[in-house]
Amino acid sequence: MSHDPEAPTRPTLFLTDADVEQLADLPRAIAALRSAYSAPADERRNPGRIFADSGREWMRVMPSVPASGRLFGAKSINGSFADGLRVSYLISLFDKETADLVALVDGNRVTGLRTAATTALATEQLVPPRPLRVGVIGSGFEAQSHAAALALVAEFASVAVFSPTAANRERLARLLSGSIGVAASAVASAEEAVRGADLVLCAARSRDESPTIAADWVADDATVVSIGSTTPAQRELPAELIARAAVIVADGVDEVVRGSGDLIAARAAGIDVDALTVSLNEVLLGERSVDRGRGIRVYKSTGSGLQDIVVAEALVDLARERGVGTFLPVGIVTTRK
Repeated sequence: MSHDPEAPTRPTLFLTDADVEQLADLPRAIAALRSAYSAPADERRNPGRIFADSGREWMRVMPSVPASGRLFGAKSINGSFADGLRVSYLISLFDKETADLVALVDGNRVTGLRTAATTALATEQLVPPRPLRVGVIGSGFEAQSHAAALALVAEFASVAVFSPTAANRERLARLLSGSIGVAASAVASAEEAVRGADLVLCAARSRDESPTIAADWVADDATVVSIGSTTPAQRELPAELIARAAVIVADGVDEVVRGSGDLIAARAAGIDVDALTVSLNEVLLGERSVDRGRGIRVYKSTGSGLQDIVVAEALVDLARERGVGTFLPVGIVTTRK
């Protein structure tokens, strides 16, 4: 067995958080994800998250070997409670042909970019092709980025924004009115934002991890996007709403069904969440049809390494086109075994 090192074919590119901010391109990210999710779901290529936890330090690793693209790799989320909670994100990308380390990417902004882009891709498959009344629950980064992404794939007639702090909801309403060119208004309650909405975006965690909307607020043929319940302890949608759903589309079925507090609670309430839930891959491949005009359609997301890797690859391609980023003066050894 030879352990002779081979020189990498290209130097390793490093993209900082500022580089990612400069390169962020929602349409390009959506296109990369459309290609990735237009392949059959494969747990060998996209296994679940790996956790390491000491109680003080913790690491979550999300690996993926996408069927699309030229690169594979993993995102690691690394946290420490030694001084409050401090978290860093790193994406490593390797060449499929040579296993050379192609790029290291600060994953801080990639997480928000890929989540919003995947949500837009899924929502495009769920909403009817007509002007939509949109209700937004939340006013932070996720709410803002998701509203912007959804406006790329759906036509908005109006937007109503609610979050508990009046100044925050008013700020987001002003931002959306300017960025998407549709009248957005701040409203005084979550119920006011949701009632009558064709598309409901839930992008805020409640302080006590209880659902942020009620089932009877949601119209019979609405689309509900839920991105704020990504762990077993987190709640966003009530079980009664899950029971009314015609279909739940998931970015990763196993993790959504078993790892989202909403669906765990729904199963405990006797709802057959397995029968309701289909993968985004199946929808894009045409293996599962969705009636975009009838029934409540729910999109649930917990995020995946697949999303991180394909969006990071798109960023690396764009960085090379524009001359953005730093090529490292050293690299790691690639050996032939």
